[in-house]
Amino acid sequence: MSTFTPSELNFSDSAINHFSEMISSRGKGVGVKIGVKKAGCSGYEYFFDFVDNDLDDHICFKKKEFNIYVDNISIDFLKGSLVDYVDDGLNKGIKFVNPNAKAVCGCGESFTI
Repeated sequence: MSTFTPSELNFSDSAINHFSEMISSRGKGVGVKIGVKKAGCSGYEYFFDFVDNDLDDHICFKKKEFNIYVDNISIDFLKGSLVDYVDDGLNKGIKFVNPNAKAVCGCGESFTI
């Protein structure tokens, strides 16, 4: 990771590379949308989606040849977080290191603020 800013959403190089590869293999799209929604056993969970057109009403993080979009509500839950991609044998995927989360469920999919 190149820099870390506690007031922003931060991305590891491995996460950037993973998103870039996913968009490239998909063959279309301008980026990825990341957010938080009420769900899961702990109250909130993270979500991801591909974005085919610019989202003017979202905060945009420009990375390599694509953008990462976050809505204005989710950014409050995610400020200071690190979005990472881990590849540990059978366990592969995006991991959030979120200092705002007070507790995380056992499966790691949801959290409490």
